[in-house]
Amino acid sequence: MSQYLSLPVEQTVHFGPYRVHPRQRLVLEGGQPLRLGRRAVEILLVLLEHAGEVVSKQQLIARVWPKSVVEDTNLRVHVAALRKALGDGQVGQRYIVTVAQRGYSFVAPLSFEPLAPLARIPHPSLARNLPLQRTRLIGRQALVESLVAQLPRKRFITLVGTGGIGKTTVALRVAERLIGHYRDGTHLLDLASLNDATMIAPNLCALLDLPLQDGDPQDAIARQLKERHLLLVIDNCEHLIDAIAQLSETLLRGAPHLHILATSREGLRAEGEHVQRLDALAFPPREMPIEGYPALEYPALQLFAERAMASRDDFELTDREVPLVIDICQRLDGIPLAIELAAGQLGRFTLEALHRQLQDSVALLHNDTGAAPRQQTLRATLDWSFALLTACEQTCLRRLAVFMGSFNLASAAAVIVGQHVAPEQVLVSVSQLVAKSLLNVEIGDEEVRYRLLDTTRRHALEKLAEAGELAASQERHAERCLALMGQAENDWENTPTRLWIARYADYRDDIRAALDRGLGPQGSHAVAIRLTARTLPLWQELSLLKEHGLYVNKALQLLRTSPAPCLRLTLALELAHASFNYHTEGGTPTTVQAFATARHLARHCQDLAGELRAVSGQMTVDLSCGNYQQALEHSLDFDRLGLQGDPTLSLSTQRLRVLALHFTGDQGGARREAEQVIQRLAQSGHLSRFSHGFGVQYDQSVAALTILARILWLQGFAEKARRTANLALQIALQINHGISICYTLALTGCVIAHYNGDHPTARERLELLKQQAKKHSVMLFHDWACHYACAFDGQPLETSPTNGLIQDIAVTLRADFVSPWQLERARSGAAGWCSAEILRAGAETLLARNDPSLEEAAEAQLLAALNVARRHNGPAWELRSATSLARLWQRRGQAQAAQELLGPVYRRFTEGFDTPDLLEAGALLQTLARRLGP
Repeated sequence: MSQYLSLPVEQTVHFGPYRVHPRQRLVLEGGQPLRLGRRAVEILLVLLEHAGEVVSKQQLIARVWPKSVVEDTNLRVHVAALRKALGDGQVGQRYIVTVAQRGYSFVAPLSFEPLAPLARIPHPSLARNLPLQRTRLIGRQALVESLVAQLPRKRFITLVGTGGIGKTTVALRVAERLIGHYRDGTHLLDLASLNDATMIAPNLCALLDLPLQDGDPQDAIARQLKERHLLLVIDNCEHLIDAIAQLSETLLRGAPHLHILATSREGLRAEGEHVQRLDALAFPPREMPIEGYPALEYPALQLFAERAMASRDDFELTDREVPLVIDICQRLDGIPLAIELAAGQLGRFTLEALHRQLQDSVALLHNDTGAAPRQQTLRATLDWSFALLTACEQTCLRRLAVFMGSFNLASAAAVIVGQHVAPEQVLVSVSQLVAKSLLNVEIGDEEVRYRLLDTTRRHALEKLAEAGELAASQERHAERCLALMGQAENDWENTPTRLWIARYADYRDDIRAALDRGLGPQGSHAVAIRLTARTLPLWQELSLLKEHGLYVNKALQLLRTSPAPCLRLTLALELAHASFNYHTEGGTPTTVQAFATARHLARHCQDLAGELRAVSGQMTVDLSCGNYQQALEHSLDFDRLGLQGDPTLSLSTQRLRVLALHFTGDQGGARREAEQVIQRLAQSGHLSRFSHGFGVQYDQSVAALTILARILWLQGFAEKARRTANLALQIALQINHGISICYTLALTGCVIAHYNGDHPTARERLELLKQQAKKHSVMLFHDWACHYACAFDGQPLETSPTNGLIQDIAVTLRADFVSPWQLERARSGAAGWCSAEILRAGAETLLARNDPSLEEAAEAQLLAALNVARRHNGPAWELRSATSLARLWQRRGQAQAAQELLGPVYRRFTEGFDTPDLLEAGALLQTLARRLGP
């Protein structure tokens, strides 16, 4: 049920060009959904419910933010954004008016119609990363419709025009209109924050959820997009024209269902490109008669009027004002951004005064002979707008230019406050910059964020450098990034994952900029090194291991050359370095040394948490290298070091114990502990995905279910194991955490499907493992995938520089992979969980030689395998060993003994009778039964 009970939820509400469906919280314009934020829709519904009445600010806040404390300013910003999105003020049409000192009122006439069936509305996910509509499109509707019709046929269109002409606005509106037309969605690649052409491919891969391949990345991307049907919008290409031209040509040749819509100040001169130039907004000639407002049919005047009303509620465009507005639009060459900047000054000037200002500035409007006329106009308008700001507003705008992406008011204050600006001046100054169209507002459901247009940001950055404030502002920006990542680190343990990512992922571009500057030769190294250490949760959540590793290595090099390095910072970076090395190289001496160094530093600093992370990292490396007994010792170390009474640490300790028990061979003990871990995770509400006491991070639920699935299979529960493995993978995919996806596929997903004879699923998951490992640079698990490919395809096993867990798993998939080194470990018990299967595999290789003299040794090995399997409570290995031994005895004529051995083992199974091992054992028992007779 809708909470807006007085609205006719079984009818549509009509006003202007809009149709509102109250129950669905849906606003349509011309049959197309208007993509507004949730809060904006709720404000509109409350105002519609009380149409014609004044709704107080307190009423609106109570209805729209019932559980939050919200300032009046927040509401004002949301209402202003809603007005812009609806085009309030266009062609004299008013929807929402401010009633001074009282609140807001919806004043447009309403009509109601019976609820008609809704046409199919495209799923919101197809919009991918398109931003919500901030302003109503003015004067470009015909162009948008033309582009919507052309793009599916032409495939590659570049919108070309001067800065501020509205290229991005048009491109985004075309993309919105085409939502639902592309099976794989619409994606926006904004190049404004990129200055290095080599970073285009990594950003595009991240955007399209593709692995970054070795070799030529463009060809690799094209191959992966071959079957995808999608629209790629590439915005702000002008500073990377050659690279984007080459990329576009490569992608369009290799991906026949891909379409590209680009924006640039000049054409890309690429093969297959169709250039669409954007002209200025039309304005009437000076001699046009004004009776009956024919001038308002021109979009330049419509835009001015709408933005003027946003600046001043009482603004009204009458016959007397029209000639002045026409002259202003002519002087500004019909450039939308320039018109917005001028109209934004009406909060300060009357229309006549504004007109005089522009008349007096006419000499300044074309003073740069090196630039195109319209670009001169825009720059001059920006200079003029900047000059009209107060000294405080100028300082604020300059300093905000250091932000690469969007920012909230707290971040703005952190960078702005200082010399010439007091904390209490920030909100007023930011609000004024918004009112004057120098700062854009992005309305989210939870907070208001701001962003500078790229054109404005570049201009403000020049002013910042001219004022000699660039270095100081960049340092404050880095300090703000550091504070945000400290807050993110604290929130990581008690904030639901999706909320955490929504809150902090958008800071990536700003953090990258701060690290690139700070770790460079002239950077503020101290802040950048601390920031590198603090960003672990961000890169971890986003599975950007390779990028994090590059920053960590730079920071460590700087610390090592420092005369007095901070030991705690070194510890944090060594732990990050060890984790990165583990995932990219495996348990190499470098990884082992990094964890050992971290543990030494932790002891020196008396940092118990750091030592625990180092110990757990050492244990992970031991498991990877097949040193199962040593891993058990490290788990006991962790237990001894652990803080008593800490539930998070206790859970980490127990999960480490599960790993140690499972891999050393105690499946009964491991299962009891694993089931307790999963129960405790369920009771905790899964607030924190990661066990922060670990040196190597995976989602806790995924990791626990992964190991439980392995234990269940070894204990003879093939179906339960399959379901548990599927659940682990489902969770990993749902949270979209690449490293956790790799972990569960490598340890369980591929393997159990193959054990159970589901070869199509095993191969499908193998391909997913390869893709995810490549994408996230988890080369350890990519190496595992190569081993699985050899096992599945019957190919010789590729040599590996180290023996370890993956070699042990490979033997359980193909007995002929067994090595003398593994047999030696199995006989000594060092092979732990798979000792029985390694001994059986060794016996099978002896029997495969068809040499009778080797049968006795093979028999002894199979009997030893049976004993180990029983001792480890591993019926799956016991069944395999019993089947091999029964077959040997059958060949010798010992059918009765073979049946007495295999029958009881087989009958202990309660599920999985369609799996290869049970099918083989069952067939052998039937053969033996026929031979022995009734």
